Amino acid sequence: MTNYWLRRILLILPTLFAILAINFFVIQLAPGGPVQALTEKLQTAAPGSLFRGDAALDNATLAQLNAQFGFNRPLPERFLIMLRGYATFNLGRSFTTGTPVTTLIAQRLPVSLSLGLWSTLIVYLISIPLGIFKAVRDGSKLDGASGIAITAGYAIPGFLLAIFLIVLFGQGGIVPIFPLRGLTTPGSATWPLPARITDYAWHLVLPTLAMTAGGFATLTMLTKNAFLEEMGKLYVTTARAKGASETRVLLHHILPNAALLLAATLPGALMSILFSSALLVEIIFSLNGLGYLGFEAVLQRDYPVMFGTLYVYTLVGLMLRILGDFLYTMLDPRINFEGR
Repeated sequence: MTNYWLRRILLILPTLFAILAINFFVIQLAPGGPVQALTEKLQTAAPGSLFRGDAALDNATLAQLNAQFGFNRPLPERFLIMLRGYATFNLGRSFTTGTPVTTLIAQRLPVSLSLGLWSTLIVYLISIPLGIFKAVRDGSKLDGASGIAITAGYAIPGFLLAIFLIVLFGQGGIVPIFPLRGLTTPGSATWPLPARITDYAWHLVLPTLAMTAGGFATLTMLTKNAFLEEMGKLYVTTARAKGASETRVLLHHILPNAALLLAATLPGALMSILFSSALLVEIIFSLNGLGYLGFEAVLQRDYPVMFGTLYVYTLVGLMLRILGDFLYTMLDPRINFEGR
């Protein structure tokens, strides 16, 4: 299996190259760009400033701006320069702020990781017991009612649920309980540690709920189906024939085998929550995470930040996929990807 995992790890490089290359050249073809965005800002400057609102920039100034952003170089050369920097994790500097992209990502990454980890934890803590309950009560009215509820939660988009939660429970809403934006209260840095932890948890409630609502359905049904499959196997019938109670059969025989699949799907669940739910939730709740950073970069045509966040997301996603497959093989030795 060692050769298989080495090949999987080495395949990260061509995959990264292909994704970055496609996005780099497609974005270059899109209308607008950093120079045009800056030109529009300069041309719409307030009266009395250096640039008048109705004045066009001369060719010398435009050439200087292109040289400053590196657009005076051929497109393939700019792409190779970017790849050379990415090889050493030098992601360049933001066009708008001049801050190194790695610094911006390091500042925003804890927010996205916090949301993703807490959301995944809550989904697992609720979905696994609910899936076991549905498997034990398969076909009952409670099974059907809970299935309708989680399917409805899955069908509601995260951003729509976030807006509903803000209107219902946000400050200024119908029941103003939770804060509307950020993860901390201004000035809370001077508070005692218990108060800061409570404040942080209070800010996390609404965005975490918005991100987890759609994740219950998949994991709950996966848990239910895994338990139902194990319940029909011979070793369960043997355990019952030996007089083992239903609780012992469920917890000591079925759970360890069914949990293999659930544990191995953890990286994929985290990746799904981070990549599909975080962006809109971060925008709606004004959370300075990686999703919001990438959104701002797109609006400002800040290419280094756009490609830097794409690079980090792609790298993390590929590594999580490999980790998921590795967990499969560790938890169930019968799985042999190399043999397949």
